[in-house]
Amino acid sequence: MLAVYVNCIAIIIGSCIGLLFSKKISSKMTDVIQMACGLISFIMGIQMAFEYRNVVYLALSLIIGGILGTLLDIDGKVLLFGRFLEKIFYKKNNNVNIFNEDSNNDNISSKKNFAYAFLNASVLFCVGAMAIIGSFKAGIEKDYSIIFLKSILDGFIAIGFAAAMGVGTAFSAIAILIYQGGLTLLSVLIHDFVSEQMIAELTASGGALIVMIGLNLMNIKSVKTANYLPAVLLSAIFVLLDPIFKSILMLN
Repeated sequence: MLAVYVNCIAIIIGSCIGLLFSKKISSKMTDVIQMACGLISFIMGIQMAFEYRNVVYLALSLIIGGILGTLLDIDGKVLLFGRFLEKIFYKKNNNVNIFNEDSNNDNISSKKNFAYAFLNASVLFCVGAMAIIGSFKAGIEKDYSIIFLKSILDGFIAIGFAAAMGVGTAFSAIAILIYQGGLTLLSVLIHDFVSEQMIAELTASGGALIVMIGLNLMNIKSVKTANYLPAVLLSAIFVLLDPIFKSILMLN
């Protein structure tokens, strides 16, 4: 768990630096930073998405995962949790109603909305191969090098996110603690089922989610990113069922 704590601290420190800078720059410059963060997220997501081994699994994961996530309203629940944290730790009036589906996307992304920042930063920092592989190595081999490297990268990304979106970025450390901490503790039980193909498919579906974050930050399209989180789990399930699918095809 040491590496997980380091990752959380790096995000908090990066967020604090970003918040200090945000107080000294204009809203116009904040928009520039947000656009840059969005573009970086978009490029990073595209690069990760092309790691897929089977594009059919990627397509089915995103479509079915998006439907399931929408039915469960995962995005709304994460935002509600962000609002809960805001009420406890960060009492500040916010005139932007992120729960209003008719809200203009410019209003959502241009204001430093706690829950919105928490949602996007949590998804960005949690999905991806480094979080998965690093957690497995930390739990099984006591090798913290990947998570330490991820911590450095996350810390610098948190600077830009916090400067553009606000203090909610820092609280994504809670999601990191739960997600990576859980993976680290469970790694001993599930590492036998993890293959290179599974890592590739998880990276691809996670990359697709990061592309969505980039679209949101650049105000190109308002996407409820968290609703697609089931796609990551479905990617793993499809890989586990891959031998069955292949045997069926061979019979035909």
